[in-house]
Amino acid sequence: MNGNAHIFENSDALYTALEKQWQLIAHAAIADHGAFHVALAGGSTPRHFYQKLAQQAAIDESCWHKTHIYFGDERCVPQDHPDSNYRMAKETLLSVAPLLPEHVHAMFAEGLSVEKNVAEYEALLHDTLPLNAGKYPVFDLVLLGMGEDGHTASLFPDTEILHETAKPVSAQFVQKLKAWRMSLTFPAINAANHVAILVAGDAKAKILADIFSAEKNAVARYPIQQVNPNGQLDWYLDAAAAHLLNVQH
Repeated sequence: MNGNAHIFENSDALYTALEKQWQLIAHAAIADHGAFHVALAGGSTPRHFYQKLAQQAAIDESCWHKTHIYFGDERCVPQDHPDSNYRMAKETLLSVAPLLPEHVHAMFAEGLSVEKNVAEYEALLHDTLPLNAGKYPVFDLVLLGMGEDGHTASLFPDTEILHETAKPVSAQFVQKLKAWRMSLTFPAINAANHVAILVAGDAKAKILADIFSAEKNAVARYPIQQVNPNGQLDWYLDAAAAHLLNVQH
């Protein structure tokens, strides 16, 4: 298993710790290059974290003015659709935090084709983020969740996007969902300075145990095992998700 495991008795303790880490990374990034570039995750666990984060947002207004918000993945639906990650983030965080509107970068725009949305988001990332030696955009922080099938972002098992090595963002029709998804690719995620994976609930316990007990060089069984950033990787786990693990924390 790659990365550091942080295990908390309950989700509120998890959110408090992650909020402190968010602030540390944000201040360090702003001091280093004048901006904090963060990609948000979708899902229920991140939703509750954004609500927690929003409660403290007004305290550090100058930092939020230099924060740029991106998305790790998105459903190809209108921005006001109930399934939209953008809508969830707007309801919980973006409408509360003192962000500059031009610093919020939605991933999918209705009226454009999926291909056009991918091309425009790729161009946006290259124009607004620092680039590494491989010309991949470098996020200061990427937040990720994990599904019960081991997917993260919209990188699902047995899909072609898992093998994308050239583009930082791509689209995939996910057959079992009968829907198009846009997502950051593994090269873009792994170029980040920090990646934080949030996992809560005992429904994820067995798959976490499989991941944490896997041999270091074993073939990845689950998409999330391909998350191996150049920077720091941290797992934020509640006790229910982590109860089958045998790790120090």
